[in-house]
Amino acid sequence: MKRYWKIGDLAKMTGITVRTLRFYDQIGLFSSSGQTESGHRLYSESDLSRLHQILSLKELGLSLEEVKTVLTGGQITPLEIVNLQIDRIKEQIKLQQKLLDQLGHVSKLMQGKAQLTVEDFTSLLQAMKMEFEKPVIERQTIWERHLDLLGNFLIEESEMPKPKEENQ
Repeated sequence: MKRYWKIGDLAKMTGITVRTLRFYDQIGLFSSSGQTESGHRLYSESDLSRLHQILSLKELGLSLEEVKTVLTGGQITPLEIVNLQIDRIKEQIKLQQKLLDQLGHVSKLMQGKAQLTVEDFTSLLQAMKMEFEKPVIERQTIWERHLDLLGNFLIEESEMPKPKEENQ
């Protein structure tokens, strides 16, 4: 037997607001697969899978329009999305582990009242920099992608023939 959830239940279950779910429906990104007799949205397990794909692609830095294009174009499978998430999390763990190792090293030196060297500080600062720099680089990449899309749109707009004005 299939399970269905109303929008409020889905929102509570996923931590996504009802407003966001309605917005996704409004822009044609995520719609319910059914309705109650009174017209309330009903979401199925396959809807839940699509929502996971949407949120995963968003987390990877895609805009909602890009997410929509990817999902409707069949450019990527749900398994590929999960594997992308796994790769991203492994990279985050690696960066966190490097920072943790450096902090542990510095802590041991400080506990032993040892003098910290320039190399100790620079290694720690580099690990911290990577931790803070990565989100900035990701945001920069997203903005560059948006600017490229806007530039392409403006080029297409300028190349479109202008409508002839009626008798002047």
